[in-house]
Amino acid sequence: MHQNNSEKALLVLADGTVVNGWPVGYRGTTGGELCFNTSMTGYQEIFTDPSYHGQLMMMTYPHIGNYGVSARDDEAGKVMISGLIVRAFSHCYSNTMADGDLDSYLRRNRIVGITGVDTRKLVRHIRQKGVLNAIISSETDDVDTLVRQAREWPSMIGLELAEKVSCKEPRTITPAQADAKQIFKVAVMDYGIKQNIINNLVRRGCMLRIFPARTSFDTIMK
Repeated sequence: MHQNNSEKALLVLADGTVVNGWPVGYRGTTGGELCFNTSMTGYQEIFTDPSYHGQLMMMTYPHIGNYGVSARDDEAGKVMISGLIVRAFSHCYSNTMADGDLDSYLRRNRIVGITGVDTRKLVRHIRQKGVLNAIISSETDDVDTLVRQAREWPSMIGLELAEKVSCKEPRTITPAQADAKQIFKVAVMDYGIKQNIINNLVRRGCMLRIFPARTSFDTIMK
């Protein structure tokens, strides 16, 4: 479903492949390493998964956005992907438990997206070609410039990403109604930990002290 068919968006790969579509989310230009996910549900958890930091997420399941978004489904405090590519984006949602629609969520988090893309065909393409950087733009149709940007986009090989997705300060989470005599004290290193891992530890009666990625061993022991 497209809100405004007069608007256009482009997906341009570093190998020169150009795909036309329609913009969703924030209007602008973004880039990154092109990756994909084949899940049929859980798109919000995927977008906030720290392991996808800085990547362009391509969803192979066609209908994305059809059940909206909910704050409880975030795996991190912010959206981690740098852009979104889908086949059929839904501006309407059917879910009484949702907080709102996906398009507003993407705009609020300044995530540039494109819909109308044959994502399964594109997945086959990158499986044959290998890892490729790409650019999504809803503000320019200058293909030559976008191809150049995609080719010049920094490679993710060797990047130190743990510090970028880690918490900045230590924090403590204590389970509700915990028995002090039976509580487990767990030191958690945040190299991009998912919220659901934290939730599961707390549900099992663990008091967590969550540390930033570069915390020293001596600090943890204290």
